[in-house]
Amino acid sequence: MPEDKNMKDAIDSYVESLEKEQRNERLVENNSKKKKENNLEDTGLEKIRKILKKVMELICLGEEIKINTDSEEWKLSVYGKDLSIAIGRDGRNMQALEYMINLIGRRKKLIERNVNIDIKDYRKKKIEKIKKIAMAMARKAINEGRKIALRPMSSYERKIIHNTLADVKDISTRSSYEEPNRRIIIYPVKGSK
Repeated sequence: MPEDKNMKDAIDSYVESLEKEQRNERLVENNSKKKKENNLEDTGLEKIRKILKKVMELICLGEEIKINTDSEEWKLSVYGKDLSIAIGRDGRNMQALEYMINLIGRRKKLIERNVNIDIKDYRKKKIEKIKKIAMAMARKAINEGRKIALRPMSSYERKIIHNTLADVKDISTRSSYEEPNRRIIIYPVKGSK
């Protein structure tokens, strides 16, 4: 796909520019001459937070950016006034940003596992919305006594629905079709109505 190639080229170009800046010691996180007193400053997650803050400031010019770090869940939560360009349509820009930040972190050996990025609680709200839709469609399948096919969705969204509906005893769920049209079908269990 040409879009995948363009994204790979853009990511490679960005990583190269970061490496060049780091060689010139212009990045904050590469300034090893100063001894840092706080242990949090030395962690890879904190370095990733600084890189993300710099990238977000470049993407959303003039915006005040605040980033909260959750080291337990390896999550960075970004807050600001107008960050819609960083979220993108259906969260695509946020996913690309997360991919790029994790790629940088692994190449620089700053992190060993992936960091989750959530901008203005977009992901959290989307998960809640997906769960509400799943429960509503499960009730509809039970009430109408017929199978309900949901719209095509990503594997991450399908997993949320499967997990949400796993405890509902009157229905069963299955993923059907092939990507990119893979979707969940909710089946009522016979005799559940």
